[in-house]
Amino acid sequence: MNSEYDVIVVGGRCAGAATAMLLARGGMRVLVVEASRPGTDTLSTLALMRGGVLQLHRWGLLDAVIESGAPAITSTEFAYGDEIETVDIRPSDGIAALRAPRRTALDALLLDAARTAGAEIRVPARVTRVLTDGGSVRGIEGVDRGSRTAFRATARLIIGADGRNSTIAAAVDAPIRLRGTASGAVVYGHFSGLPRDRYHWAYRPGVAAGVVPTNDGLACVWAGTSTARFTQRRRAGLEATYRSLLAEAAPELAQSLSSASPDGTLRAFPGQPGWIRASAGDGWALVGDAGYFKDPITAHGMTDALRDAELIARAILEAGLGGRAQRDALHDYELTRDRLSGPLFDITERITRYDWNLVELRGLLRQLSQTMRPEVEALLAFDQIPAA
Repeated sequence: MNSEYDVIVVGGRCAGAATAMLLARGGMRVLVVEASRPGTDTLSTLALMRGGVLQLHRWGLLDAVIESGAPAITSTEFAYGDEIETVDIRPSDGIAALRAPRRTALDALLLDAARTAGAEIRVPARVTRVLTDGGSVRGIEGVDRGSRTAFRATARLIIGADGRNSTIAAAVDAPIRLRGTASGAVVYGHFSGLPRDRYHWAYRPGVAAGVVPTNDGLACVWAGTSTARFTQRRRAGLEATYRSLLAEAAPELAQSLSSASPDGTLRAFPGQPGWIRASAGDGWALVGDAGYFKDPITAHGMTDALRDAELIARAILEAGLGGRAQRDALHDYELTRDRLSGPLFDITERITRYDWNLVELRGLLRQLSQTMRPEVEALLAFDQIPAA
């Protein structure tokens, strides 16, 4: 099966599905290839910051997120040891509350929106080969995982939105522009019976924890520490490690969950230093974790993914496909992404070291809040991409 498209997006999670939706709304013929089966979960802290909620609102998808059961988050609690600081979410930019949709809901919603806009979706399907011609990427070969039907597709642009272990990034040997050194581990569980109207972040020296209310009456409850410390503790088993980290970071929370069982299994991310990759080349581009990854402790990954989907889609639609105009537009996309991401990356790297005291951490989190405003301002400056 051979097909030609304007753009092929490899990866149909947050970044890929949103990119495909926006390109299809702009009139392009788009193919999405996603390896996971529909409705599958993935490791995620789930919290959307203002920029992410703003994007869903601008794209006409926020009502669907609300209808999926993601509750309104109207405040954030920061627990520095025994001291709790509460920050109310002030209504602005058309956003009255934050949301933290489960990835089973959000990813499916975005993929459906891409399909509605006219994108062709192959799921579950995997890429088996990246096609090149004289150093330029021209297409992919793949196989549908259910029917085992092989397919070949070509396009003027191949976008890798396929996560940290990106097939596209590996195929083009995308160079890393900036590499972090800090690595933190996080263990995630989902529990019922917790407050539904606030994010709760808890910090004590060397550890952190969080509560993020999501769909189905559940909250994502995570606990984290440095990768080195997690590796030592992991020998006691994942649940014992999780419970001990939670008790250290948030004793009252740990006590309230001491007799509760998680909904589903606990899952762990052992940690990996972050990076910012070169994300554009001859016939290819990267978006989401494929091009820019940082530790999940600042809970900004999903917001980054939606932001960068808008940046890359807008660059492509304004410049058109092929030639110098496409190369220049993608270069500008990369520069804008790096300008908005650099300060977030640096602060996340500092927090991920887990070598701060609580006074230092409070200052870092205030800096983190300040660095989020430029991305919101950049998004507000955009006109809407019209729906197809």
